[in-house]
Amino acid sequence: MASFSLEQLTTFRLVMGRGSFTAAAEALGISQPAVSLQMRQLEAALKTRLIERYGRGVRPTPAGLSLLAHCGEIEKAVTAAVHSVALHQQTISETVTLGTGATACIHLLPGVLQALRHDHPQLSVGVQTGNTQDIVRAVEENRVDIGLVTLPVSGRNLEITPIMNDEFVAITAAGAADMDETVMTAADFTTQDLIVFIAGSGTRALIDGWFQRAGAVVSPVMEPGSIEAIKRMVRAGLGYSIVPRMAVQEPGDRQGLAVHPLAPGLHRQLGLVMRPDKIVTRGMRELIGRLQMQGENEST
Repeated sequence: MASFSLEQLTTFRLVMGRGSFTAAAEALGISQPAVSLQMRQLEAALKTRLIERYGRGVRPTPAGLSLLAHCGEIEKAVTAAVHSVALHQQTISETVTLGTGATACIHLLPGVLQALRHDHPQLSVGVQTGNTQDIVRAVEENRVDIGLVTLPVSGRNLEITPIMNDEFVAITAAGAADMDETVMTAADFTTQDLIVFIAGSGTRALIDGWFQRAGAVVSPVMEPGSIEAIKRMVRAGLGYSIVPRMAVQEPGDRQGLAVHPLAPGLHRQLGLVMRPDKIVTRGMRELIGRLQMQGENEST
């Protein structure tokens, strides 16, 4: 019987999905030679050529196509077997990988994961951060078990569960003249320096839409890729911004800042995304339940 690993099969699927060894290596966070070695070992184990090069990319041979057709079922069968065995264990001992944005990672997850570790010390939760598009793709490619992202999302055959609404608020430097605790409209930003999250993200798209609906024309002076960087810039008096309330919910998070409601209001919806064929393990079920509970608490 041919001897090969699930890791090799997973890498093979990713190489075929991304169309190159280099792209697969970047997604996996390993070197391109390491990907090439895994593919050579897989071909040696099966005694046939699975991959052929064309131009700057790669594609499966007929044998590779045959293997590709079975990879999903193989991974699913192994996961089901591991899950079935785990049901006989008294403790939850596994690793679950969650992908989410930096803001949720900083302001939402610590309390959830702390409580989860207290109740299930042998459950390991790995966290990967990225924008919504990156997380969704990682879920599709089975590199992340669960994604916690800003909705709406588009992807291939995803199972999406909304869990919470998060209000957006305006922030200014504490003590800004005549601005503390006042409601801010889109027009208020047209005469101020605007610092806003980087273009291309779901958060930025929502903020841009809010300005467009109000007919306000704004030109950001800064576009950091981090909400925490935005808060520092605003705190230094370099401009105003719009951020999720989650990022300024705690007293320590809004130190040096004044927080203002928006009119009209603006919200984002966070949701969980998974592959519909994903077998939900006990550890995943616990994590999902805690996230849904936190979402209910945040929304009330």
